[in-house]
Amino acid sequence: MASPRTITIVALSVALGLFFVFMGTIKLTPRLSKDAYHEMKRAYKSYVRALPMLKKMGVSSIILRKSIGALEVACGIVMTLVPGRPKDVANFVLLLLVLAVLFFHQLVGDPLKRYAHALVFGILLTCRLLIARQPEDQLPEKRTLAMNGEEQPLLAEAAPEKGKIKGGIS
Repeated sequence: MASPRTITIVALSVALGLFFVFMGTIKLTPRLSKDAYHEMKRAYKSYVRALPMLKKMGVSSIILRKSIGALEVACGIVMTLVPGRPKDVANFVLLLLVLAVLFFHQLVGDPLKRYAHALVFGILLTCRLLIARQPEDQLPEKRTLAMNGEEQPLLAEAAPEKGKIKGGIS
Protein backbone atom coordinates (compact mmCIF):
# COMPACT_ATOMS: atom_id res chain seq x y z
CA MET A 1 0.00 0.00 0.00
CA ALA A 2 1.17 3.51 -0.78
CA SER A 3 2.49 5.62 2.07
CA PRO A 4 0.57 8.69 3.24
CA ARG A 5 3.45 10.81 1.90
CA THR A 6 3.05 9.33 -1.59
CA ILE A 7 -0.73 9.77 -1.52
CA THR A 8 -0.31 13.40 -0.46
CA ILE A 9 2.21 14.13 -3.21
CA VAL A 10 0.05 12.51 -5.90
CA ALA A 11 -3.12 14.27 -4.72
CA LEU A 12 -1.41 17.67 -4.59
CA SER A 13 0.26 17.09 -7.96
CA VAL A 14 -2.98 16.21 -9.73
CA ALA A 15 -5.04 18.96 -8.10
CA LEU A 16 -2.42 21.66 -8.67
CA GLY A 17 -1.70 20.44 -12.19
CA LEU A 18 -5.37 20.58 -13.20
CA PHE A 19 -5.79 24.01 -11.62
CA PHE A 20 -2.85 25.45 -13.54
CA VAL A 21 -3.96 23.83 -16.81
CA PHE A 22 -7.34 25.49 -16.29
CA MET A 23 -5.91 28.91 -15.35
CA GLY A 24 -3.35 28.82 -18.17
CA THR A 25 -6.06 27.95 -20.68
CA ILE A 26 -8.14 30.91 -19.51
CA LYS A 27 -5.16 33.18 -20.20
CA LEU A 28 -4.76 31.72 -23.70
CA THR A 29 -8.30 31.42 -25.04
CA PRO A 30 -11.83 32.69 -24.33
CA ARG A 31 -13.35 29.23 -24.98
CA LEU A 32 -13.67 28.29 -21.29
CA SER A 33 -14.89 31.67 -20.01
CA LYS A 34 -15.16 34.85 -22.05
CA ASP A 35 -15.51 37.01 -18.94
CA ALA A 36 -12.44 35.54 -17.24
CA TYR A 37 -10.43 35.82 -20.47
CA HIS A 38 -11.29 39.51 -20.87
CA GLU A 39 -10.52 40.12 -17.19
CA MET A 40 -7.08 38.51 -17.70
CA LYS A 41 -6.45 40.75 -20.73
CA ARG A 42 -7.34 43.82 -18.69
CA ALA A 43 -5.19 42.73 -15.73
CA TYR A 44 -2.10 42.04 -17.85
CA LYS A 45 -2.44 45.42 -19.55
CA SER A 46 -2.30 47.05 -16.13
CA TYR A 47 0.76 44.96 -15.18
CA VAL A 48 2.68 46.12 -18.25
CA ARG A 49 1.63 49.74 -17.65
CA ALA A 50 2.91 49.49 -14.07
CA LEU A 51 6.28 48.11 -15.25
CA PRO A 52 7.55 50.37 -18.05
CA MET A 53 10.73 48.26 -18.13
CA LEU A 54 8.71 45.48 -19.81
CA LYS A 55 7.63 47.86 -22.58
CA LYS A 56 11.25 48.92 -23.12
CA MET A 57 12.23 45.26 -23.46
CA GLY A 58 9.52 44.80 -26.09
CA VAL A 59 7.23 42.69 -23.89
CA SER A 60 3.61 43.56 -24.55
CA SER A 61 0.70 42.55 -22.35
CA ILE A 62 -0.26 39.92 -24.96
CA ILE A 63 3.19 38.33 -24.94
CA LEU A 64 3.32 38.39 -21.13
CA ARG A 65 -0.16 36.88 -20.73
CA LYS A 66 0.34 34.20 -23.37
CA SER A 67 3.80 33.21 -22.17
CA ILE A 68 2.63 32.88 -18.56
CA GLY A 69 -0.48 31.00 -19.71
CA ALA A 70 1.56 28.61 -21.88
CA LEU A 71 3.99 27.96 -19.02
CA GLU A 72 1.09 27.27 -16.67
CA VAL A 73 -0.49 24.81 -19.10
CA ALA A 74 2.80 23.02 -19.80
CA CYS A 75 3.79 22.80 -16.13
CA GLY A 76 0.24 21.78 -15.17
CA ILE A 77 0.36 18.90 -17.65
CA VAL A 78 3.74 17.81 -16.29
CA MET A 79 2.43 18.01 -12.69
CA THR A 80 -0.59 15.92 -13.61
CA LEU A 81 0.87 13.28 -15.93
CA VAL A 82 4.67 13.02 -15.82
CA PRO A 83 6.29 11.01 -13.01
CA GLY A 84 9.55 11.71 -11.24
CA ARG A 85 11.91 14.67 -11.19
CA PRO A 86 10.18 16.73 -13.94
CA LYS A 87 7.25 17.19 -11.54
CA ASP A 88 9.53 18.96 -9.06
CA VAL A 89 10.93 21.19 -11.81
CA ALA A 90 7.39 22.07 -12.96
CA ASN A 91 6.42 22.73 -9.33
CA PHE A 92 9.37 25.12 -8.94
CA VAL A 93 8.58 26.95 -12.20
CA LEU A 94 4.93 27.34 -11.16
CA LEU A 95 6.05 28.64 -7.77
CA LEU A 96 8.19 31.28 -9.50
CA LEU A 97 5.23 32.23 -11.72
CA VAL A 98 2.97 32.57 -8.68
CA LEU A 99 5.54 34.81 -7.00
CA ALA A 100 5.72 36.96 -10.15
CA VAL A 101 1.93 37.22 -10.30
CA LEU A 102 1.79 38.18 -6.61
CA PHE A 103 4.37 40.86 -7.35
CA PHE A 104 2.25 42.16 -10.24
CA HIS A 105 -0.87 42.28 -8.04
CA GLN A 106 1.00 44.22 -5.36
CA LEU A 107 2.50 46.55 -7.95
CA VAL A 108 -0.88 47.65 -9.30
CA GLY A 109 -2.45 47.79 -5.82
CA ASP A 110 -5.05 45.06 -6.24
CA PRO A 111 -7.10 44.21 -3.15
CA LEU A 112 -6.44 40.90 -1.40
CA LYS A 113 -9.58 39.25 -2.78
CA ARG A 114 -8.14 39.57 -6.32
CA TYR A 115 -5.01 37.57 -5.53
CA ALA A 116 -5.98 35.41 -2.54
CA HIS A 117 -6.14 32.34 -4.81
CA ALA A 118 -2.54 32.96 -5.89
CA LEU A 119 -1.45 33.06 -2.23
CA VAL A 120 -3.26 29.80 -1.46
CA PHE A 121 -1.88 28.00 -4.50
CA GLY A 122 1.59 29.36 -3.82
CA ILE A 123 1.41 27.86 -0.33
CA LEU A 124 0.16 24.55 -1.75
CA LEU A 125 3.00 24.48 -4.30
CA THR A 126 5.49 25.17 -1.52
CA CYS A 127 4.04 22.39 0.64
CA ARG A 128 4.09 19.91 -2.24
CA LEU A 129 7.70 20.76 -3.04
CA LEU A 130 8.78 20.44 0.60
CA ILE A 131 7.02 17.09 1.01
CA ALA A 132 8.44 15.78 -2.27
CA ARG A 133 11.99 16.81 -1.37
CA GLN A 134 11.96 15.09 2.02
CA PRO A 135 13.70 11.73 1.99
CA GLU A 136 11.49 8.65 2.21
CA ASP A 137 11.54 7.11 5.69
CA GLN A 138 13.97 4.20 5.66
CA LEU A 139 13.75 1.12 7.82
CA PRO A 140 16.19 1.57 10.69
CA GLU A 141 19.37 -0.40 10.22
CA LYS A 142 20.45 -2.68 12.98
CA ARG A 143 22.92 -0.71 15.01
CA THR A 144 25.59 -2.32 17.10
CA LEU A 145 27.88 -1.21 19.86
CA ALA A 146 31.43 -2.52 20.08
CA MET A 147 32.15 -3.79 23.58
CA ASN A 148 35.21 -5.78 24.56
CA GLY A 149 36.05 -6.41 20.92
CA GLU A 150 32.59 -7.90 20.21
CA GLU A 151 29.65 -6.20 18.55
CA GLN A 152 26.52 -6.14 20.70
CA PRO A 153 23.07 -4.91 19.64
CA LEU A 154 22.04 -1.63 21.24
CA LEU A 155 19.89 -2.04 24.35
CA ALA A 156 16.71 -0.66 22.79
CA GLU A 157 17.00 -3.14 19.93
CA ALA A 158 18.10 -6.05 22.10
CA ALA A 159 15.00 -5.89 24.29
CA PRO A 160 12.28 -8.36 23.28
CA GLU A 161 9.09 -6.96 21.80
CA LYS A 162 6.16 -6.64 24.16
CA GLY A 163 4.14 -9.80 24.42
CA LYS A 164 6.94 -12.01 23.11
CA ILE A 165 9.09 -14.18 25.31
CA LYS A 166 12.68 -14.35 24.28
CA GLY A 167 13.84 -17.93 23.75
CA GLY A 168 10.38 -19.34 24.41
CA ILE A 169 8.91 -22.41 22.71
CA SER A 170 7.08 -21.70 19.51
